[in-house]
Amino acid sequence: SGSYGDPLRNLLWEAGIRVYRVSPKRSHDAAEVYDGVPSWHDAKSAAILAKLHKDGASELWRFRSAQERDLRAVVRRMEQLDEQFHQNVNRLEGYMARHWPEVGAWLDFSCVTFLELVHRFGGPGQIALRAQEAREAMRAVGGRFLKEEKIDAVIASCDKTIGVRMTAQEAEALSNLAEHTLDLYRRLKEAKRNVNRFSGEQPSIDALSRAVGKATAAVLVVEVGDPGQYGSSSEWLKSFGLNLKERSSGKHIGRLKITKRGSGKARKWLYLAALRLIQKDLVVKTWYERKVARDGGGRRKKAIIAVMRKLAKALWYVGRGEALDTRKLFDVKRLGLAFG
Repeated sequence: SGSYGDPLRNLLWEAGIRVYRVSPKRSHDAAEVYDGVPSWHDAKSAAILAKLHKDGASELWRFRSAQERDLRAVVRRMEQLDEQFHQNVNRLEGYMARHWPEVGAWLDFSCVTFLELVHRFGGPGQIALRAQEAREAMRAVGGRFLKEEKIDAVIASCDKTIGVRMTAQEAEALSNLAEHTLDLYRRLKEAKRNVNRFSGEQPSIDALSRAVGKATAAVLVVEVGDPGQYGSSSEWLKSFGLNLKERSSGKHIGRLKITKRGSGKARKWLYLAALRLIQKDLVVKTWYERKVARDGGGRRKKAIIAVMRKLAKALWYVGRGEALDTRKLFDVKRLGLAFG
């Protein structure tokens, strides 16, 4: 399977021979069941694949259309830039923790104002020395959305910082890192525009985008497929690896966990979509906070995954033309919420 097998698969399809695929997990598990030995060799592998196919455990392995391949390419490009951008933001956060810990209270490390400020001045020392110039730079970048009180607080924190004083080379390295991060930010914005352009003609992406945004919708369709291809919301949920597994025996009741047998990238983008819902939607936020409280207040990730599972199932219906209504995901009466 994978890219190494694509030339052969392409030749077979061009010759009119239908190609089927067996899940690697199925073939792996069947190896020992087949003859009681977990070994692999070509003859045994061929026999196992043939048996699984005969038993209906395979699926047609079609080639993507040119439109699908173009969309997949631009989505993968966007994902790559997004990963690199956030890696750099994390590096900047590490620098700030050592040299300017106060700035995080006023500016997000991924915002353009912070990146431009650090790129131009290199660190709190130079910002304090060139305070007026720094003020003008922040006003120019932040515009009307950046309040004067925040600008004053950032400039004042440079003089009072408890951070380690930076050497000239450290300041230059920080400036270069911020410059590279700014470049990634601009390229990421362009990549998202490309995703919007290439996904505009796909109805499923258009439908999902109304609930989770165009970029997230495109990633989900590229990674797990069109929700219209799935027979139920449970099948769609399973494609993310968000279906539950249990290991219990006798009196021992094991904890339920997600299988993670699905696209990790799709789960990542769905996770971010769930976080946005928790922040912005009253119903989801209320249910999430109650769930965290019931679990003792320390298992927030478990509650987020629960929201992800509900959101994933809801998106299966959204992909079929229904609007996302979070009131259908939770019992609003039990939550004490009233809607007219």
